[in-house]
Amino acid sequence: MVLNKRHGYLIRWLIGVGDMFVLNFVFLFVFNLLGYTYTHAIANNHREVLLLLNFCYFFSLYFVPVQLHLSVVFIDKIVQRAFSLVTVLVLLFATCLIFLNVGDLMATFLVVYYVVALVSFALWRVFVRLSLKLYRRKGYNFKRVVIVGAGKNGMELYQVMKDDLSYGFNICGFFDDNIALKDALPNYLGSTKEVEDYVLKHEIDEIYCTLPGTNDGKIVRLLNFAEKHMIRFYIVPEFYRNVKKSMVMEMMESIPLLTIRREPLQSMYNRCLKRAFDLLFSSVVLLTIYPILYVILGVLIKLSSPGPILFRQKRTGLYGRDFECFKFRTMRVNAEADTMQAVKDDPRKTRIGNFLRKSNLDEFPQFVNVFLGDMSVVGPRPHMLKHTEQYSALIDKYMVRHLVKPGVTGWAQVTGYRGETKTLEQMEGRVKRDVWYIENWTFFLDLKIIIVTVLNMFKGEKNAY
Repeated sequence: MVLNKRHGYLIRWLIGVGDMFVLNFVFLFVFNLLGYTYTHAIANNHREVLLLLNFCYFFSLYFVPVQLHLSVVFIDKIVQRAFSLVTVLVLLFATCLIFLNVGDLMATFLVVYYVVALVSFALWRVFVRLSLKLYRRKGYNFKRVVIVGAGKNGMELYQVMKDDLSYGFNICGFFDDNIALKDALPNYLGSTKEVEDYVLKHEIDEIYCTLPGTNDGKIVRLLNFAEKHMIRFYIVPEFYRNVKKSMVMEMMESIPLLTIRREPLQSMYNRCLKRAFDLLFSSVVLLTIYPILYVILGVLIKLSSPGPILFRQKRTGLYGRDFECFKFRTMRVNAEADTMQAVKDDPRKTRIGNFLRKSNLDEFPQFVNVFLGDMSVVGPRPHMLKHTEQYSALIDKYMVRHLVKPGVTGWAQVTGYRGETKTLEQMEGRVKRDVWYIENWTFFLDLKIIIVTVLNMFKGEKNAY
């Protein structure tokens, strides 16, 4: 066990050395690329400045520590943390240069270094993670674990650990007091009384306990044993069988509270970041592309059929509040606009309307809604009031999608749930993805959705009608 822990520390040390190599290489690359014109302020002492950069890296690790070595880390989180670390690093570095009275002379250098470092460092971190996963699949850098409790939760945990060897788990077996399970289990090691002896004899790294809450005496005994011998101890809550969700623990003084939903946008910082991006993005669109589209498409819409250029409809927004949503009109004026969803080959659509829907151009007026604060660039799509009333009674978590602002585009739309929902199952699939977005929001996820949406605009979507 001691050798395995040292192996883990060595991997973290190598990651740190690799980080520094990448950051130093990028510094020297940009320094030589820009030349004396932009680097004359540090030309005679660039080695000392490079040393300062390395000190800033170590300070940055305090704010954004290395997590690549953990068993479960997703690629988008790796990229997000790489961006965060480089941002903190460059801010610290720039502050130091300002105190040295050369910060204003190094502005161009810092901007170029920041951009190149963002891309290079993110690629490096992703490469390291993929290499580490491959290394673990070959049987190295693993943790020896046992599972105490062979019920439904225990078997599910075993299957997850076993299915992906890149997590780095070597499952030695199960302990359970139900002897009848002996022949049914992959590797039965004994009763719960035998856990301590086996763990010490075989140098187990981690204990995973899935015993039901009625066995609190056994759980406390194992917990105290693990603490005494510096072994990681994890508990899978019994109610996980019925609540298959990612939960977050909060503390009320000394009392632990579990909330069933992690919502990153509850954070004031995340909400401000998302709103600032919405204002910037919508302002750029409204000042550049939108006026041109309004004039050209407005003429075509007027020529296609009588009626207004913009279609206005009440839809459900944040916390269930109604708002007036704008779109370029794609149908002839009709009495069913607020009650009947558009379908394939809908006779109400105009010729230009069919094109606008397939290309997503009909959604551009919604950037006015984004600017006004009724919508966001990315979020669950706003539904008609009738649909909100109808599906909120049929789908349990339907109203959860209104915990954030609706979006011009969303995760459900870029993962195959755009357009008409013919069946209840299709709407459930859309709601499931909307809730997943709320629980897993990151700024980089929003950027990914925007990029995929733009690509789909040029490629075309079969469900856009």
